[in-house]
Amino acid sequence: MVGAFALLIGLRIPVSFALGLACIPILLIDERLTPIVLITEMWKSYNAFILLAVPFFLLAANLMNSAGITQRLVNLAQATVGHFPGGLGHVNVTVSMLFAGISGSSTADAAGIGALLIPAMKKQGYDSSFTVAITACSSVMGVIIPPSIIMIVWGGLMSVSIGGLFLAGIVPGVLITLILMGATLVYARARNYPVGPRASLREFGIALGQASLALVTPAIIVGGIVFGFFTPTEASVIAVLYSLVLGGLIYRTLGAKEIPKALYESARFAAISLFCIGTASAFGWLLAYFRVPQALADVLAALNAGPVMTGFLIATAFLIVGLFIDAIPAIIVLGTVLLPLAENVGMHPIHFAIIGIISLAFGLVTPPYGLCLLIAASLGEIRVVDALKDVAIILLPMLALLVLIIVFPELVLFLPRWISPQFL
Repeated sequence: MVGAFALLIGLRIPVSFALGLACIPILLIDERLTPIVLITEMWKSYNAFILLAVPFFLLAANLMNSAGITQRLVNLAQATVGHFPGGLGHVNVTVSMLFAGISGSSTADAAGIGALLIPAMKKQGYDSSFTVAITACSSVMGVIIPPSIIMIVWGGLMSVSIGGLFLAGIVPGVLITLILMGATLVYARARNYPVGPRASLREFGIALGQASLALVTPAIIVGGIVFGFFTPTEASVIAVLYSLVLGGLIYRTLGAKEIPKALYESARFAAISLFCIGTASAFGWLLAYFRVPQALADVLAALNAGPVMTGFLIATAFLIVGLFIDAIPAIIVLGTVLLPLAENVGMHPIHFAIIGIISLAFGLVTPPYGLCLLIAASLGEIRVVDALKDVAIILLPMLALLVLIIVFPELVLFLPRWISPQFL
């Protein structure tokens, strides 16, 4: 089954179809099974209230982009960090952090922010390779900083507190922001990138006022989930309603013409993700049916690996798989396989989840999959290969952060323990 999947990927069959097609030979060979299992397992995977959050969060992100919220966040970031060496690079990173708290999607982050800042950075003399690399690498915060679509899927699939995952993602997200700003500073000094003017206190106040209502969005969503006011799915609907009110009634930048386009784009991306969830669930069910996860856990248990070594094994597995497939099917297929291994060594479920999510986030900027890198390179009008050197340089300190999280679980666990210990 795994060999068939690898062959289909090699033939450039879309991942969602490859996962489903790889199941069919096994369903035909085993006398106890039938191809109808593929349909029934896909159907069962869709019968989950939590999955409604996927299209709604995508819709909220597209409405925010259509309403020009991203430009207000750019203005605020420009007034805050634009005067640092390599000012627009810092703006790029800061806006990605702010937008991540609204969208929950790295691809929406890369597309929305890249469309605004990549042309502006190139116009000011930034190298195209660095511009594309910093845009792609900063967009990974979309799945790490809450709210995160991947965290919602992980929590629903693995029965892990989504509120706990949201709180656990805050510290890694902030640290990635600082790392990327540090990398931007090094590049700016080495390549003599321009420095923007320092904003006055009045200009900063105006920018903050214009963006303040958008900045309330993550507080509403994450705060509502953490303190039990609504479920993640309800939070996604509230995010959509808030985006409509903000863009249509308050800012008056979201017209009747933009809404159908936002609905179409959200439905298109949600359909791709949800179909992938269905086929990946069938693939994962077959692995569980033949007891592959437990067999793997038994083999690795014989090695007597502790939590740290197991953490490195888990991160390596997710990093490799993330090179080839999207995060959501990777969670369904690989996450369920590795879960018994994490449980055997006493790894906390939230710690296991954050290791997996951050590792998979790197797959968004590493070929051959590298969806965020593909989007940024397309917007920057350069080949992906031309940005790989700068991507590798920027990713190195981010990988060092992943190592720290594996070795020191409290980096991600202390915030949930402090704010909402019931999640643990």
